[in-house]
Amino acid sequence: MSKTKGQNYMHGAAILTVGVIIMKILGFFYKIPLGNILGDEGYSMFMGAYSIYYIFFTLATAGLPVALSRLVAEADANGRAKQEEKTFRVALVTFTVIGTVFALIMFCFPHWLAAVYLENPDAGPSVRAMAPAILLVCIVSAYRGYCQGNGNMLPTTVDEVLEVFFKVISGLVIAVLVLRSFRPGDPMALPMGSAGAIFGVSIGSAVSLAYMIVYKRRHYSVLSAPYTGGIDPNDIPDDNDLVDPAMKIVRDILSIGIPIATGACIMALLNSVDSKLCMNRLQGAAHFTYREAKVLYGVYGKAQTLFNLPAAFITPLTISIVPAISGALAKGDRDTAAAVSEDSMRISAFLAIPMGVGLSVLARPIMNVLYPGSHPAGAGLLQIMGVASFFVCLVLMENAILQASGREKLTMLTLITGGLIKIAVNWFLVARRDINIYGAPVGTLCSYVTMAALDYVFMCRTLDHRPRLWRIFSGSVAASALMGLTAWSVYGLCHRALMPLHRLGNLLAMGAAIFAAVIVYLAAAIVLRAVTKEDMKLIPGGEKIARLLRMR
Repeated sequence: MSKTKGQNYMHGAAILTVGVIIMKILGFFYKIPLGNILGDEGYSMFMGAYSIYYIFFTLATAGLPVALSRLVAEADANGRAKQEEKTFRVALVTFTVIGTVFALIMFCFPHWLAAVYLENPDAGPSVRAMAPAILLVCIVSAYRGYCQGNGNMLPTTVDEVLEVFFKVISGLVIAVLVLRSFRPGDPMALPMGSAGAIFGVSIGSAVSLAYMIVYKRRHYSVLSAPYTGGIDPNDIPDDNDLVDPAMKIVRDILSIGIPIATGACIMALLNSVDSKLCMNRLQGAAHFTYREAKVLYGVYGKAQTLFNLPAAFITPLTISIVPAISGALAKGDRDTAAAVSEDSMRISAFLAIPMGVGLSVLARPIMNVLYPGSHPAGAGLLQIMGVASFFVCLVLMENAILQASGREKLTMLTLITGGLIKIAVNWFLVARRDINIYGAPVGTLCSYVTMAALDYVFMCRTLDHRPRLWRIFSGSVAASALMGLTAWSVYGLCHRALMPLHRLGNLLAMGAAIFAAVIVYLAAAIVLRAVTKEDMKLIPGGEKIARLLRMR
């Protein structure tokens, strides 16, 4: 093969981030219109089915690709070309078997999962429509893990963009066509419309898999240099006895991947438990009707779409640092591992804190512009979830550092603890009629604050590279505070002036507030050194930007 040259971890993160931006723009044209097409009630079916899918998706893809990425990165660092290829082949078979089992469960028992587990029987058709996607995504994740382990983030980025693009187009078209095929008022219209939208995920996954198969055959088809660590003379391509046997590779993948997947699956389970718990407590304890409960949970789901936005921009960085830290530790270079850990946390804070503040400060105009006519609880939900979004990003980064350093079992303990706290808070707060659905984001906030604190304690006690919190957060927190004040002030002034224009005026006022907030944040971040010239050197083209902005 002419092995694709690996990017440094920040170049890889930058490539993935470009993909995230494109995907979020595409996602805007999927979930936002879909929420308006299906309404609060129909969107609750979509969210419920997606929470079931996400459990299986996380079990199959959260830990195992990370494990594959680590094993490939270590083999690459030590020049074991044959080991890389065999690890991929074994992982591909393993992921395919797992995906087949999960797809059969979703296809054969959709109504049980929807009615008994979610307490939302109308979500049954949507659960079944998700079944093909889980098999396809499992297979794709093997290809992504292999490329990421080689430090090559480009195919993952292109692949994810293709997946989302075809999901958006096919999902919306199918949803509209299905809804139009039913008579007005038909009780099956919304369940089948939701299922049609969700089937778009399977179509996008099929295109994604086709791209990855072609990419690997073109770029990773023959074993040859260059490898990060050169070529190990003991790693002879034609001698299978000098590489690890298949069962050892399976054991290594599972021993690394299962704790990560279990921990991540807890959060996926929380999403589905959140659905079941909210529907149960809203009806059984707070005494809302089934339809009222679906509406409240539906608008909560709409707020969750925006709540997930900051984490989407941090995930590329977490994907990139795992092979970077693992490769450095495999070579015994602990200084590099420590530098990558702290730099990645500081850059994630630079990105996540202002996004969380922006969601909280501008929650009302954001919900009114994107989801006109939705339940008024949406703005209050988003205010709480904006604060929680920062702690989600922090937990993602801390978990990635612990996983890359071989401490993946600790992340499982952290996530279990946070999950139990979320369930307990939701159980008591959602049951109160005066609090109702607002209890769900409060539970999320309490859960992630606890997890972030526990992860930091584990990092301090088990790793040589202890992050310095003041250096990481001080600049970004101060700059975000100034930004939040600016956004609040500018929106208030513009909204009063443009009030006669109604929704258009609201949109213009929000746009002006966001523009002013971005300018203030970037200026304050440079002055307060929330991001430095050295940080910018890690980003493609960053050194030129640093000179232009006169960063120190």
